[in-house]
Amino acid sequence: MTSWQGKNITVAGLGVSGVSAARALAGLGAVVTVVDGGDSEGHRERAAELEAAGISVRLADARTLPEGTDLVVTSPGWKPDSPLFAAAAEAGVDVVGDVEIAWLLRGPQAAPWLAITGTNGKTTTTQMLASILKAAGLRTAAVGNIGTPIIDVVTGEEPYDVLAVELSSYQLHWAPSLRVHSAAVLNLAPDHLDWHGSMEAYAADKGRIYEGNTVACVYNADAADNKATENMVMEADVEEGCRAIGFTLGAPGPSMLGVVDGILVDRAFVENRQKNAQELAEVADVNPPAPHNIANALAAAALARAFGVKPAAVRDGLRAFRPDAHRVSHVDEVDGVTYVDDSKATNTHAAEASLAAFDPIVWIAGGLAKGATFDELVQRSAKRLRAAVLIGADRALIADALARHAPQVPVVDLERTDTGAMLAAVREAARLAEPGDTVLLAPACASMDMFANYNKRGDAFADAVRELAAEKA
Repeated sequence: MTSWQGKNITVAGLGVSGVSAARALAGLGAVVTVVDGGDSEGHRERAAELEAAGISVRLADARTLPEGTDLVVTSPGWKPDSPLFAAAAEAGVDVVGDVEIAWLLRGPQAAPWLAITGTNGKTTTTQMLASILKAAGLRTAAVGNIGTPIIDVVTGEEPYDVLAVELSSYQLHWAPSLRVHSAAVLNLAPDHLDWHGSMEAYAADKGRIYEGNTVACVYNADAADNKATENMVMEADVEEGCRAIGFTLGAPGPSMLGVVDGILVDRAFVENRQKNAQELAEVADVNPPAPHNIANALAAAALARAFGVKPAAVRDGLRAFRPDAHRVSHVDEVDGVTYVDDSKATNTHAAEASLAAFDPIVWIAGGLAKGATFDELVQRSAKRLRAAVLIGADRALIADALARHAPQVPVVDLERTDTGAMLAAVREAARLAEPGDTVLLAPACASMDMFANYNKRGDAFADAVRELAAEKA
């Protein structure tokens, strides 16, 4: 659309991104109707605020397409097979997401986007990138799937030189015209298959981030990712001159970033990359220096270097970066045992990365499996496990995998689901651990069976560890 004036726009979802889209489009003269299947007190409060601004809201009905709709703008979580979208297809009405609208609403002098997706590590890498860009003196913000809604950023008055944009597979699915400066896919593992329908569809949506890239397509070159991200680059339709840039935890080849003798090095954005390499930072500058987080740092550095950032800013940005809570966070050391909270490890791929960072481990795991299986995770991590303490609704799936592939590992199966369950799990882990061990909360599962979210689960773990430390003191 070249003009929004008088267009009938239906916004699906009354969450943060839906409210942002509704306000922005109404401000451009569109006639906006927001639809949502909920009808809670919170829904009604948000609806009242929008209605006061002249925006229509229809609650308790997420299926019916408002008459005369010219375009549907969806919040990311709505599934492609939602009845509302079927009605839109039947009426010949397009469906797009909030990221697509943000892309269309950019001004002529809009800041370039450096975009990041992947099954795991998106938020950390985006925040790392923003830290590096700030260290280079650039006006930037971490936006998209985190922070301020991206529509608010592109339509706001604050000027930016460049944006670090985290994009989920949901957002990419609904963003057909997105064409960014440079992009990275960190990794690819089965996740959200109930939403996408298949692994192939999930990968295809992730791969959209490379379409139309102008400078660099950054991919994970390590064999553990089975070249899935590199294949996405090879299949993407990019601008002439756009380069494929790999990152690896090993020594990098030409047009790659990697690690040599504890140093993060660049062989992509240097003169004579066949022979030369540029030191960017030390592994010790990455917080925490776990293998998967070093990979995140390399991806962030590659995007920053694609934008012309100097090596010193990469180092300074990584040193200044502090990860969000519940991401391989050191909680305490009690009787020579280290307690680490990685409650954000909500799938097997993330848990495997977390387990790879420590040895030996007493592993606290379990929750909602979301259709996942645990055999490969246990097979690859068994040698690091001292013991396992299992909690949550689907803990039996992990117990079965441990019995098959790590029968030597002692397992405590906790049936409790009350508020004291995490304290019980920590006490059992402390009983099983020996000095020098790490008690690691890396659940490999979602949290909603026992906790409101992964943050609450991580908080419960940290509180239990502190209670244990106080008793020991």
